[in-house]
Amino acid sequence: MTIPTRQQLARARVLVVGDAMLDRYWHGAVDRISPEAPVPVVKVNRDEERFGGAANVAFNVTTLGAKASFLGVVGDDEPGRRLEELLRGTGIATHLKRDPALRTTVKLRVIGRHQQLLRMDFESEPDHEALASQTQAFAQLAPAHDAVLFSDYGKGGLAHIPAMIESARRRGQAVLIDPKGADYARYAGATVITPNRAELQQVVGTWQGDGDLRERAQRLREALRLEALLVTLGEDGMTLFDAGGEVHVQAQAREVFDVTGAGDTVIATLAALVAAGLPLREAMPLANKAGGIVVGKFGTATVSYEELFGSIG
Repeated sequence: MTIPTRQQLARARVLVVGDAMLDRYWHGAVDRISPEAPVPVVKVNRDEERFGGAANVAFNVTTLGAKASFLGVVGDDEPGRRLEELLRGTGIATHLKRDPALRTTVKLRVIGRHQQLLRMDFESEPDHEALASQTQAFAQLAPAHDAVLFSDYGKGGLAHIPAMIESARRRGQAVLIDPKGADYARYAGATVITPNRAELQQVVGTWQGDGDLRERAQRLREALRLEALLVTLGEDGMTLFDAGGEVHVQAQAREVFDVTGAGDTVIATLAALVAAGLPLREAMPLANKAGGIVVGKFGTATVSYEELFGSIG
């Protein structure tokens, strides 16, 4: 297995484009049930903020040791300003387009006794003008990067993705996409897309056994003109389908604490390694290992170079 050096990763440049989110956590004690309704009363004693959505993907890239730039659209509001402040504090090259009519996406999770009791989402979709300015910024930023990663959370921030894919591929850049929804035609021409089991079933239907999955996956890959299709299968690991056939790796055996953001870590690791020069087939087992590490942590989390390569090196 090829292990990139810290220096190789430090030179790798990934442009992350997608739906920016701010994750907020309210932690507290649960000692009684409300007299107003049969729900627990959480006495909040600590709050926490983390990157969410595509912002978390960019943070995963930098935590591993590569360089990340982040391009997205946020509202002209407190969460948008706070997200930009957090991003800049990590060294991520931040390029946020502001839409005054947009409500920056916030996911607020209420945690009691180390369990998530409630999640509240605050969101809206960006307007055409903000997305047009994002596309213009992409044309200026993308050439300085080794790989482009689109993180689609279905919040409307990637409405112009086909044109961005085309321009990146024309320059010979690797394009990696974490997809959303049932319309994968908009991802045509990418290098690789990374749906999970449920996401792929939305597009190709339910398969019966490995042979059926292989046939459906390869048919989709060819129809979309992809170099590869990486299907993440949770506890069953992941399978990469390409022109040479397929490669499967088993999930890393460990206790699963929280699957939040695991897909972010997988594609961020894959993009950082591809940007550092690794072929997809060599990068995929390492991305699988990174996903296995992060599910043992609470909330949206990341993986360091030491965690990923320590036991290998």
